[in-house]
Amino acid sequence: MSSETRSRRLAALLALPFVLLTACGGEKQKADIASANPPGVAAPVTSSAAPQAEGKSAFYDAQLAYTQCMRKEGLKDWPDPLLSGYADWTKIEVVQEEEERKDSQTRLSAAMQACKEPMQKAMQLEPQKDQQKVYESLLAHAQCMRANGVSKFTNPSMQNGVAQPGGDPNPADPQLDTNSPAYNQAETACRDKLIEQAQGMQ
Repeated sequence: MSSETRSRRLAALLALPFVLLTACGGEKQKADIASANPPGVAAPVTSSAAPQAEGKSAFYDAQLAYTQCMRKEGLKDWPDPLLSGYADWTKIEVVQEEEERKDSQTRLSAAMQACKEPMQKAMQLEPQKDQQKVYESLLAHAQCMRANGVSKFTNPSMQNGVAQPGGDPNPADPQLDTNSPAYNQAETACRDKLIEQAQGMQ
């Protein structure tokens, strides 16, 4: 499973209790896990958290509480959030890979279910996103993916002022082989195109 597929699923599990990473066509498990907006789900409009000491915020503190809960539920290596409060997807993917290696996805799902309350609190404190910047980031990522050989990777769109991810042209009948070496190579090359607010979306 590619890190992109993993990240969307993570974002969808997260989205279930919130609405706990809605994985776009089940492609990524990122949404399953950290407080990022899953593909195809409008970003919640929340009040911005006022910055505190050392660049941290109420959003960061809430995400840290979620992290501590996940660790308490057995995921000892669950990473701290970034200083911005957003999830550290690169490290989360490592945890996800380890759970897959151990064939212990049930533990991951159970931990997210047990920690849905602190996760929801974190999502409610997420600062309002600049949807134009998110869209531009998703577009740059999509263009990079195509430039690196994933020719069917589609552009994002804007719907009612909310950035919607691109990716597989038909998630119900996937056209992209996210497990192929070529896809993973493109994903690695294009990872830095996604700003923190857009990570886990496509």
